[in-house]
Amino acid sequence: MLPLPDAVAADLSDLITRALAEDLGTGDVTTEATIPEGTRATARFLLKEDGVVAGLAVAERVFEAVDPALQVTWTAADGDRLTAGTVFGTVVGRARSILVAERLALNLMQRMGGVATAAARMAEKAAPATVLDTRKTVPGLRMLDKWAVALGGAQNHRVGLYDMVLVKDNHIAAAGGIRQAIEAVGRHTEAAGLDVPVEVEARTLDEVDAVLAAVRDGARVDRVLLDNMARRTPDGLDVSVLEEAVRRVGNAIQTEASGNVTLDTVGRIGATGVDFISSGALTHSVTALDVSLKIGLEPC
Repeated sequence: MLPLPDAVAADLSDLITRALAEDLGTGDVTTEATIPEGTRATARFLLKEDGVVAGLAVAERVFEAVDPALQVTWTAADGDRLTAGTVFGTVVGRARSILVAERLALNLMQRMGGVATAAARMAEKAAPATVLDTRKTVPGLRMLDKWAVALGGAQNHRVGLYDMVLVKDNHIAAAGGIRQAIEAVGRHTEAAGLDVPVEVEARTLDEVDAVLAAVRDGARVDRVLLDNMARRTPDGLDVSVLEEAVRRVGNAIQTEASGNVTLDTVGRIGATGVDFISSGALTHSVTALDVSLKIGLEPC
């Protein structure tokens, strides 16, 4: 079992407490009505489609929060690729406790598994470019979403607004232009003693040229974000503008493409020579991985 990353573990106790309170309320009236208090059971986790399992360590924490006496055993690990029909874990203990924890554990595993599976598929098609996630996550679940992306084989972009400078179109408009925004970033980071990566969005080739001119004049820009330069047309995906942008940048700084990134288009985008491809769809349009928990009474 992979250990929980520190950033995930720090948020998890509060998340589980709030989620259980939301689900349980004053009690699980159905379970209390149908299951005698002393009944013991064994439940098995079943994967019902091919995919990357994720959230096993998180689910274990859910069962522990409901009933520390529950015994959870896994035959797989977070990030493993499994096939449909695989039983990859069991929970043994009080039947009532298993049923109380079941929905929350599955909700988290299914979402994380869906993210991890999408990340794995996209990362394979994008190579040699590296796929990145975005901040388009469910509020309160960001660290779980980002861990699932990493488990799937893609990489995490910035975690929040605090760990890198990412100058986007609204910042540029408010600052009065790309050059003004980049110069303002330089003044601020120097005055504040900040040493964080700096990325600037460009939507046109003229804006790419403006970023490169600032770099040539000594401004710090680590990466240019080439936004929506891969364009959908009636004939398919047109990557000619993106290819030209990558050519102009060369090895001066890193390049990242965003916009119109799907499993169908990411291979074409990656083939342009761009270094990174960011996809909000990894976390904002999740298709849950089909995982179930099948319960049976313990043999006497």
